[in-house]
Amino acid sequence: MHTATARALLLLLFAGLFLLRSPFAVEASGGDVTLLLDRLKPALQGAAPNAQLATWNASTPLCLWRGLRWTTPAGQPLRCDTAAARTNLSLARDATLLLASIRLPAAALAGRLPPELGAFPSLESIYLAANSLSGPIPLELGNAPALSDLDLAGNALSGALPPSIWNLCDRLAELRLHGNALTGAIPAPAGPNNTCDRLHVLDLGANRFSGDFPSFLTGFRGLQRLDLGGNRLSGPIPESLPAMRGLQMLNLSYNNFSGQLPPGFAASSFTEESFLGNSPALCGQPLRHPCVSASGLSSGGVAGLVIGLMAGVVVVASVSIGWAQGRWRRNRVRRAGEERVETEEGGSEGGEGKLVVFQGGEHLTLEEVLNATGQVVEKASYCTVYKAKLADGGGNIELRLLREGSCLDAASCGPAVRRIGRARHENLVPLRAFYQGRRGEKLLVYDYFPHRTLHDLLHVGGGLESRPALTWPRRHKIALGAARALAYLHEGRHGDAPVVHGNVRSSNVLVDEYFVARVTEYAVVGRLLVPSAAEAVLAAAKADGYRAPELQSMKRCGPRTDVYAFGILLLEVLMGRKPSCAGNGGDDLPSLVKAAVLEEATMEMFDAEVAKGVRSPAEEGLVQALKLAMGCCAPVAAARPSMAEVVRQLEENRPKNSRSALYSPAETRSEAGTPRTAA
Repeated sequence: MHTATARALLLLLFAGLFLLRSPFAVEASGGDVTLLLDRLKPALQGAAPNAQLATWNASTPLCLWRGLRWTTPAGQPLRCDTAAARTNLSLARDATLLLASIRLPAAALAGRLPPELGAFPSLESIYLAANSLSGPIPLELGNAPALSDLDLAGNALSGALPPSIWNLCDRLAELRLHGNALTGAIPAPAGPNNTCDRLHVLDLGANRFSGDFPSFLTGFRGLQRLDLGGNRLSGPIPESLPAMRGLQMLNLSYNNFSGQLPPGFAASSFTEESFLGNSPALCGQPLRHPCVSASGLSSGGVAGLVIGLMAGVVVVASVSIGWAQGRWRRNRVRRAGEERVETEEGGSEGGEGKLVVFQGGEHLTLEEVLNATGQVVEKASYCTVYKAKLADGGGNIELRLLREGSCLDAASCGPAVRRIGRARHENLVPLRAFYQGRRGEKLLVYDYFPHRTLHDLLHVGGGLESRPALTWPRRHKIALGAARALAYLHEGRHGDAPVVHGNVRSSNVLVDEYFVARVTEYAVVGRLLVPSAAEAVLAAAKADGYRAPELQSMKRCGPRTDVYAFGILLLEVLMGRKPSCAGNGGDDLPSLVKAAVLEEATMEMFDAEVAKGVRSPAEEGLVQALKLAMGCCAPVAAARPSMAEVVRQLEENRPKNSRSALYSPAETRSEAGTPRTAA
């Protein structure tokens, strides 16, 4: 204990001496403005000039310097809400003004963090998330006298986390370093009894930290949100972690933790998602696989146990055989009513094939499907989509011809398709039939809806004739319908296990003339495609801005990755921007929202048609929808709401005029039907 205390005192002493002897400590005497221009600006912008930092110059009034907040020596904020202040050039020469805050998220910064960041005496908050800053976190940052909020998430910072960062513990409230390339063990505080009582949020996820779980964190009494997911931490999880009373969110997923989870987690509110992706040796509640411990039985005891188990197996088997035979007969009769398999032999072109039909497709025959005249509607990475017309006025169907080699083998494909075919919901495009030919060709047969996709309505616009006005109530109805469909899939209410969509995007949401949304292409990626084809879809999702940050492989696709994609879709609906080209420099939609909120320009984010006629964004549910979308886009999967919760919030925050004819009385409940339209 005495050694640790001495080490802590020496560290603080050397830090103090360094500050006294460092050149930037002398420069600070020239004022914060001078230090900002001479040291901070060149370091942050990197090799090329930055448009956001271009306002930091002597010919621009200080109140217009982008992303900065200033205070007077008395601690009063510098007022910039008057015309005189916003045109005053002399303020930039006032050496007494103190820098209080730096807020430049998603500003295309490409430099590094200078050690001078620790020299500003009144700097309380640093928000530099979602940039391209590289290099290490400077040791001097931990000696910043007033720093209480530090957000450096989403950069390319590397190296070890300096132990001096915990010097901020007496005032630090939030520390966010998510999504960098930091390495090494997470260092412990130098002080022996540092409890960081004010630290509420600690986000170190999606880095490359290694070593054991940093047990000292369980002594941080004020911690409410802890994210260590997506690192390389290993070993056991300490018994004291579930005893942290204030902890509300925990993410330890995708590390290499092993051993038995502390028993306290069995009675906690944390779910399996907090621990997914670790070593197979990690066991215990809330994980689904229990821990297996050595029983200590003697050889005689083991033999007796085996004999008893064998006797039990014989009894159970005899009962089960009779039960299974009866069930097989009943299922055979039931399947005959639910689906019909037809085989046709013949022509040189058609060959032998099999058509499996599902509820609503009983009228289809193999001959009708193969002889339907079609035209190409879309070409995707794994299929070609046709609009096909059945003979003799049979109407239109949609055919998806899966590309050769993109689908599972015949033995695996059949059961997977049958599970997809059982899903029925008013906001889903139902699968009616599936054809598998002798040469391996495969066709998915859907109802054809001659309506536009949400992507077309939002982004094509003038290219389509008579595009309807997309007011906020109409967009809300579309988003609610898509959310209901995803919630239905995730909850498994179709009599099957929960289903992940895997490719949620605006082009997979069809919208009819009543603004009813119908989601298509559900479960195809995760259940039908081979890994290489699924990864191509994932690559497209990343390029188009829908991929969750933790999703590196389609094997890890789950309900929360669908939630992230829906959050992007909801932002797309609100802002009218494509996620793939949200702003200059490739900023994504969540980053644009954060930047706009910081600049107090929230209403400017909304699409013109959304804002039109909206007097109070809060009363009309716009603000709530924006918050919900950002919650769905949380970098940590465990922090995102479920789709059932998304549906609940959207229903509770309908626009004021949702009682109009836009919503029929039958549509006020999640399970209600939707209007039928002509084909």
